[in-house]
Amino acid sequence: MPPAPDLATAFTLGLLGGTHCIGMCGGIGAALAFALGPGISMPRRYLLLGGYNAGRLLGYALLGAALAGVAGGLAGSAGMGALRVLAGLLLVAMGCALGGWFNALGPLERAGHGVWSRVQSLAAGLLPVDRLPKALLAGLFWGWLPCGLVYSTLAWASASGSASQGALLMATFGAGTLPAVLASGVFGNALRRQLQRRGLRRLAGAAVIAFGVWTLAAALLPALVGHAHHHG
Repeated sequence: MPPAPDLATAFTLGLLGGTHCIGMCGGIGAALAFALGPGISMPRRYLLLGGYNAGRLLGYALLGAALAGVAGGLAGSAGMGALRVLAGLLLVAMGCALGGWFNALGPLERAGHGVWSRVQSLAAGLLPVDRLPKALLAGLFWGWLPCGLVYSTLAWASASGSASQGALLMATFGAGTLPAVLASGVFGNALRRQLQRRGLRRLAGAAVIAFGVWTLAAALLPALVGHAHHHG
């Protein structure tokens, strides 16, 4: 079980990333809503949209489990430290993108489009999404969308060093994104305009940068203190 502060951090990262999710996942959520089969009642429509998001969180958890499990098995203490430094740098870059200052994660997101194009072709075979298993699978594919916020958080969760902790941290992050993603399907453009306001984006970006700096400090300070003691 990850420490409570780590779970709180994962959830908060998802919550702060709502301004980013509205732009990316919100649009996909709307598209998936239109992909529902015709003549579906409102309760069933909400059930299928819930299935989309449950599948998305499952996709995040599987990615977290896979990468954290591999990292924990292959990397020693020095390797885990390097992974935490990478995670901190990615979070700082993500905060800069969220705040609208510059998108340093653009090349990383573009690199993921090759995988996404293959996954997207598989997801297209699920249309129309008229049953819960289809909605869950569509959401699972949705979790593979190239996204700097997901990549940054995934690197951070991978440094937990175990598959179970990586899965739980990524699922908690996904839960943090739910308010923005679900609300965008209900309030649509009105909510998107509010969450895209410059002041709110900058506040969210600054908070994510703070998380990145905190991650870097936690990774680097022990090594620096040890080095100072060695030469003291």
